[in-house]
This record gives sequence, C-alpha cells and structure tokens, in this order.
Amino acid sequence: MTSDGYAHLVRNREFRALWAGSALGVAAATVAGLGLGTLVYAQTGSPLLAAATMFGPSLVQLAGASTLMSAADTLRPRHALVAVCAAGAITLVLQAALPLDPGARLPVALAGAFVAALGNGVRWGLLAEVLPGGQYALARSAMNVSVGVMQVVGFAVGGSLLLLLDTGQVLWVAAVLAALAVPVTWCGLGDRPARRAGRTGLRETWHGNRLLLGLPSTRPLLVALTVPNGLVAGCEALFVPYAGDAAAALFVAGAAGMLAGDVAVGRFLDRARRRAAARWLRWWLALPFLFFALGPGVPLAAVLAGCACLGYAATLAQQELLVELTPPHLSGQVLGAESAARATCQGLGALAAGAVAEVVAPGHTIALLAAVSLIVSAALTPALVRATGPRPRGGGHRGGPVPATTTAITTTTTRSA
Repeated sequence: MTSDGYAHLVRNREFRALWAGSALGVAAATVAGLGLGTLVYAQTGSPLLAAATMFGPSLVQLAGASTLMSAADTLRPRHALVAVCAAGAITLVLQAALPLDPGARLPVALAGAFVAALGNGVRWGLLAEVLPGGQYALARSAMNVSVGVMQVVGFAVGGSLLLLLDTGQVLWVAAVLAALAVPVTWCGLGDRPARRAGRTGLRETWHGNRLLLGLPSTRPLLVALTVPNGLVAGCEALFVPYAGDAAAALFVAGAAGMLAGDVAVGRFLDRARRRAAARWLRWWLALPFLFFALGPGVPLAAVLAGCACLGYAATLAQQELLVELTPPHLSGQVLGAESAARATCQGLGALAAGAVAEVVAPGHTIALLAAVSLIVSAALTPALVRATGPRPRGGGHRGGPVPATTTAITTTTTRSA
C-alpha cells in the first residue's frame, strides 16, 4: 500500500487547485459535448456531424501537441493555465451566445480543443513539480478518478438539463463551469518560473518531439499509452449501436471499472507492484471485449465492459515511468504530447469503429478492435521490457543526470484516467 493516501494530496494547496481546475474543465466539456451533439443532430439529422462535433475535438489535440506544446515548459505555469481556462470558457460562450450553424460550431469546438492540449501539458508537467516524485502515480490516480466522476456526473447532469432547458441554456451552464476554473487556478497555484528558457513555437516543439520519439526508452511507452487504449475506446464507441437504449448501463459499468482500477493501483500498490500489475493490466484492457463476438446480453456485456476498463489503470505505472525517463525540462511537453496523442487515438478509434460497424455487426467489430489492440500490445512487449527493466544508477531518472542523447537541447535552453 502507498504510504500516503488521497487525503495527504488534498492538503497540498497547489494540487487542490490543479484537481479542481481539471474537474471543472472536464465537467464543462462533458456537458458542452452532450449539448452540442444534441443541437447539431437536431439541426442536421446527421449522426456523422453529431459525432464529429462530440468526438472531433479529441482529434485536434495532436495538432496542438505537434505545434505549440513547447509552451508547456517555456511559459510560467500559472499564467499559461489561466489563459487556457479563459480560452476554453470563451469558446463555450461563443457556442452559447451566437446563433452558429453546424458548419461554424465545429471549428469553434476544434479551436478550444487545440488550446486545451497545451493546458494538459502544463497541468501534467506542473503536477510532477508540486508533489514528490514518489507520489506522481497516486496524484494521477486522483486526477483520473475526478475525470471519471466528472464525466459520469457531466453526462447525467447534462442529460437532465436537456430535459429542462434548451440547448443554448445548457451551453451557458457549461461556460459557467469552465469560467469557474479561472479564479480557482489563479488563486490556488504559486507563481512558479518556466521549467526552461527558450522560444515557444513550431520549431522548438518539433525539436523536443523528435528528441523524445528518438529515445528508445520513451518511444515504446508513448505508443503503449496511446494506440492500444485508442482501439479499446473504439470498442466503447459502439456501446450505443450494440445495446441501444440500454447503452448507459455499459457506459456506467465502464466508468466504474476505470475508477476502481485507478483507485486500486494508484492508492493501494507501491511502485514495484504498480509496474508488475501494469504488465498484465494492459492485456486485460482488451481481453474481455473479445467475448462481445458471442453477442452477450446487456447485463453480461456491462460486466465485461466494467472488467475490461480495470485495465486502464496500467497507464498509471506507464506514466510514472515516463516521468522518470523524461528530462525534467521537457516533462510538460512529453506529458502533454502523451495526453494529446492518447485523446487523438481514442477519437480515431471511435471513428474507425463506426466505419467498420457500417458493414460488420457491432459485437463483432468490438471483438475485432480488441484483437487488434492485443496484437499491438504483443508487438510492443519486447521494447517495453527493455524500457521498464533495471537502469544504470543515476541514468534516466528525473533527479539524475540528463542522458547523453538529451544534451543537444540543453545548449539552447537553460510533468490523469
């Protein structure tokens, strides 16, 4: 069991601000996504446009990670996060206040997601600073729990509000939630300096991304954190075609499984046990979805979904190791890139699942995506074994010397469910 629990984290003022700001942002995005999807579908009758409005923003996050993610380490964290929260609130105000047609609503949503990608990099990099390194996995577990809870609450509250209010008023509720994150972030965070000096821009971002993708330690971890999870997200995207009006039971079971896994792995396992658990949890994430090929009824399908989503907890150990292997001055960039790439792969997985399900039964498509996820996990195993194996003392740790392959960048410059 970890030596300190969630109560210890909450006593840290900056962690409270990061947690609350993230929770408000997720709640706002969930309520807004449901409202926008409903509004666009009502205006167009197109499931594709509705899905693009709801899931399209996750695809654009990779663009943010590929262009301006260097700002996650070269800007003052408090100022950057406040600006990102304000930008998110402004985009929702535009959605609520203006009579936009569906063709205009999608670019506004994409612009908000582009900026949000930068905020993720700043948030996760700062999280690695405000808490001791040994508490990072516990902190990400707590953040993941808040994301899961806020998604469940956001969908439930958003669905209830749509029965009582029109979609414009629901979007105003989302905008208020997003705006509340601005004072919470500004008042709760200390004014820390940027992690490194340097110019923010495309060239700097690409330089750092090439460096991180070139390291044999971080590259397989980044792929393992994004591609298999994205394929499983595709499985979840087919819950509605598979279960119809009863799909909510599968979504709730999946969210409950994810929360249980994050709490168990982040709160009750130490570092060594987390990494041992991650070795089989990453396989478990896809395995139960194979049984959807047999067409289980809704109760059994919900049990399978809940059991499978326990496997998402493997990311805690992988993210913890990624923090250790990343040069400290690039922690915000790599964690932001990982978050954006994971969201993008989940969006692509959802779109791929929908495309395949046009010609293949939803249950068989779910099983197919799960099988591909397992194949990818198998292909990554040798590289992950090398990356997670014992390392020479003093090499590759956040507190130790920067590896020789990272010295080039130091000449021009001076770390979530």
